Amino acid sequence: MTPSKEDYIKLIVELGGTHRIITNKEIADAMEVKAASVTDMNTRLVEEGLVDHVPYKGVRATQKGHLLASKLIRKHRIWEVFLYDKLGYSWDEVHTEADQLEHTSSDRLTEALYQFLGEPQTDPHGGRIPDLDGLIDFSSKHLLVELEPGQIFTFKETMDEENLLKYLDAKKLVLNEKYQVLSSNPYDGQITIQNHKQEEISISQEAAENIYVVTEKS
Repeated sequence: MTPSKEDYIKLIVELGGTHRIITNKEIADAMEVKAASVTDMNTRLVEEGLVDHVPYKGVRATQKGHLLASKLIRKHRIWEVFLYDKLGYSWDEVHTEADQLEHTSSDRLTEALYQFLGEPQTDPHGGRIPDLDGLIDFSSKHLLVELEPGQIFTFKETMDEENLLKYLDAKKLVLNEKYQVLSSNPYDGQITIQNHKQEEISISQEAAENIYVVTEKS
């Protein structure tokens, strides 16, 4: 299994490909590659039984693909915790290093590192670390863009994308902090939220589509 194939199946699962069909465009956009490259790679993944192809729609991860991807995601996120907690990397710097380490580290090393770190449950971006059976519970999370004015939420997770993470740093959004939605602009989708200091923060629609939250009653 090449690192390139591993990256593709991991991305498909991270996009929700265990539960829904992932289009070639979604993969191409996320990988920043041409559609033809995605089509070629999907064909290889189908041949190895990692995804099922749904004509004219896209692909969905098989159980075999899900388990492989979950193993890679577990390694990736454990390394991110190590880099962030022990080596002082910022949350927008850990992805590239962890992406290299996940392909080369053994299961024994990964589990030793997991124990050394105190069995962390999430990575620096709030992403759940899969258990050894590849299970992750996403049931309680919503996207910020789905919320209505007045709702109170806790910022729990965001996509592991460098420019997005730098944007959130500039906005001073903090994981596990509580906020309240004040308004949503129907023209450009911009969402205005308020932190515990009653400071207003404007979030673009694109960013809000990549911020996962847990809501509570206002």
